[in-house]
Amino acid sequence: MTDSLHLVVRRPARVGGEVVLSLAVPSDLALVGDAVELVARHCDVGVLSPRRLQFNLRTALAEALANAIQYGNRHDRTKLVRVKIACGRDAVRIVVADDGAGFDPGEVPDPTTPENVTREDGRGLFVLRHLVDQMEFNEQGNSVCLVLRAG
Repeated sequence: MTDSLHLVVRRPARVGGEVVLSLAVPSDLALVGDAVELVARHCDVGVLSPRRLQFNLRTALAEALANAIQYGNRHDRTKLVRVKIACGRDAVRIVVADDGAGFDPGEVPDPTTPENVTREDGRGLFVLRHLVDQMEFNEQGNSVCLVLRAG
């Protein structure tokens, strides 16, 4: 499966600069694991603790990719999910953008309230918020920026 994935790695010209990874993922859930492993292999620049790299980054990226494929691109294999990861000195910033129409994150129900506990929607965003230090959507709602800070 990794044959359909091509990671672009830009290393900084100066010491201490950001390493930037870029990847375009076809809208196929079967590629999520390969994409996450590919990114994790090249993102180990000492910014995150091994635990945060192994668990938080991988899980957050997998969830964001799956959401973009499933809800954003609606499994349309002609559409891509673009991933850009900037590994800086103090944080790793992950941007995941799909080709879909977007959504309003404020409209997603809170899965922890009694009336929503059996609903499936909202759980992915809940998990993401607890895995990362910061999460922001663009105005259209088809791109999310996830930040994991060092430490």
